[in-house]
Amino acid sequence: MQTTTDTTHPAGSGALGALPFQAGEPVAHRGISVTPLFPTTDPRCHYVTLAHAIGEGLVVKEVDESGDVGEIVVVNPTPHRVLLYDGEEIAGAKQDRIMNVSVLVEAGAPVHVPVSCIEVGRWRHESDAFRSADRTPTPRVRRAKALHLAEAPLERGVAQSAVWDAVALAESEHGFRSSTSKHGDLIEHERPRLTELARAFPLQPGQCGMVVAAGGRAVCADAVSRPDAFAQLHGALLTGYLVDALPALDQPETAHEVTTRFLDQVGAARRTDGPAAGLGTDLRLAGDAVVGSGLALDDELIQLTAFGTDGPGGTATPGRASRIARPTRRR
Repeated sequence: MQTTTDTTHPAGSGALGALPFQAGEPVAHRGISVTPLFPTTDPRCHYVTLAHAIGEGLVVKEVDESGDVGEIVVVNPTPHRVLLYDGEEIAGAKQDRIMNVSVLVEAGAPVHVPVSCIEVGRWRHESDAFRSADRTPTPRVRRAKALHLAEAPLERGVAQSAVWDAVALAESEHGFRSSTSKHGDLIEHERPRLTELARAFPLQPGQCGMVVAAGGRAVCADAVSRPDAFAQLHGALLTGYLVDALPALDQPETAHEVTTRFLDQVGAARRTDGPAAGLGTDLRLAGDAVVGSGLALDDELIQLTAFGTDGPGGTATPGRASRIARPTRRR
């Protein structure tokens, strides 16, 4: 298993602090608001995404012929460090999975990665290796996972029941049932509507992340240190956001102040550092209105994900919309 670097901050070392990105102009469409994030510093760590690396020979597979629901192995023969994004979906092998944490895989190194199943009804080989699914689960599914991994992010199986429950709830809300309770089947079922909605939220030059807001609240933020990497993650992340938004389209627009307040809450959240599955330091974030995670290496924030909550229970927090909202671009 790949060795990890020492943590750069002691556990429970205080607030996350100033975020290395800034909010751009939000885009609003049919009650959904997406605010792009742009880096405020030049990235130092070079890495590529999973989809890029698979094209160059990286292999993601079951740990052995029998498989393990809570763990997969990644073999990286490429010359690149590879970022596996928290919540990113991989398809094939014995069942579809999502990454429990973000993992930075060293060039030439194998690493065992904790995952959660996102397809309940299949346990048979569909392929020898996984492929990049080019989608992420909904923020609700990812948030359920994050809440259950807050105390033990690398422990296998801790979040599995919560993920399955969130997948079942999503199917119920969309009036859809997959033969294997495969979350990806729901996403592909809604793909025509998702494709149409996604046209309103194109990737912007230099973008390294985004915040989605709907129904008067900030739902989720995702960011990485490298805009070139985010360009490959943008479509998959946006797809997950929009699936959650479909049942409640055309609600009143969420004020931009809700998003900026959410980012302030992320920066003020309590940060706890621990070992990562690969290179760097795993970060856990907890605050009165947010829960999140991230990955740092040599004092550089490589990846960050945060969700709005009502605290320990993890339900969504409606934002208090300001009467004066920043102008947005509507599509």
